[in-house]
Amino acid sequence: MPLVAHNALPTFERLRAEGTTVLSTERAASQEIRELHVGLLNMMPDAALEATERQFYRLVGESNPIAQFYLHPFTLPTLPRGDKARAHIAAYYESFDAIREAGLDALIITGANVSQPNLADEAFWQPMIEVIDWAWDNVTSTLCSCLATHAVMQFRYGQTRVKQPAKIWGVFEHRVTDARHPLVADINTRFDVPHSRWNDISRAQFEAAGVRVLAESRAAGVHLAVSPDGLRTVFFQGHPEYDTVSLLKEYKRDLLLAAAGKLAWPPFPAGVFDLQAQALLAEYAARLRAGEALDFPESRLVPRLDNTWHDTAEGVVGNWIGCVYQVTHRERGLPFMPGIDPNNPLGLTA
Repeated sequence: MPLVAHNALPTFERLRAEGTTVLSTERAASQEIRELHVGLLNMMPDAALEATERQFYRLVGESNPIAQFYLHPFTLPTLPRGDKARAHIAAYYESFDAIREAGLDALIITGANVSQPNLADEAFWQPMIEVIDWAWDNVTSTLCSCLATHAVMQFRYGQTRVKQPAKIWGVFEHRVTDARHPLVADINTRFDVPHSRWNDISRAQFEAAGVRVLAESRAAGVHLAVSPDGLRTVFFQGHPEYDTVSLLKEYKRDLLLAAAGKLAWPPFPAGVFDLQAQALLAEYAARLRAGEALDFPESRLVPRLDNTWHDTAEGVVGNWIGCVYQVTHRERGLPFMPGIDPNNPLGLTA
């Protein structure tokens, strides 16, 4: 059902122009449809802040016809920000204190840039843990993306991510490994998901924590898992929210950093570029190495990109919203309905 434009966030106009249904607060108030309030803790760096915002808003807005969605973006004050991002946050984002006071039905936590080998040494660790701790007791379900998954697994379950010998980067085939859970109801048993990470939590680590693995890739590892109760925490290790061009833009960034001597020359992300695109990029990289100044051939590459993950991502997020709707009380601030076991809110069998 629609997103509700309850503030002037530019993302609403961008999504409306794409065809996503976005209601004004006046029109939303005239409809007899339940509200769901979803928080977005956006910890992404400045360059990806607004894109990440749009990606998750789009997924939620397209996901499920049962509710009107009020999204509440916020971030952490310890994250470094430039002037433009600070102005955007000041104009459109809410404070965690205000969100904690009002309450949420569900929460999404994005990834973040890291600079320390141990996540607990990051400047954002303590304020992030404060949010995670609050959500555990007060929010029906929290969806963790990539680094947020690693943080919760370390903080809540004592499972520390492991640096990999090579970056897990590209679009990878996955299979559903536990079709009994409603999060994977009516989605393809085999589907793609983008990944972009150096670190991994293995299946063995998830299972040692009692976390239920729902989908994984032979090449990229576990993507989708859920906490032992079945809903309180949903874990993504991949990036199903990514746009079609997201990995192309990451490759462009790394290629230009390599040309400036700040990074090793990157390999192609797996499963993204066809042979013609690879030839175009190989020629471009060779000319960069030779010291030529030339424009990145993005306009020639974008038509050659396929999106093989968005429909499944929409299905999983739709199922997640449906589960949240099923178990939340109509009165805000009471996350579980009377008679619902908070240790097994969906009534799942082992």
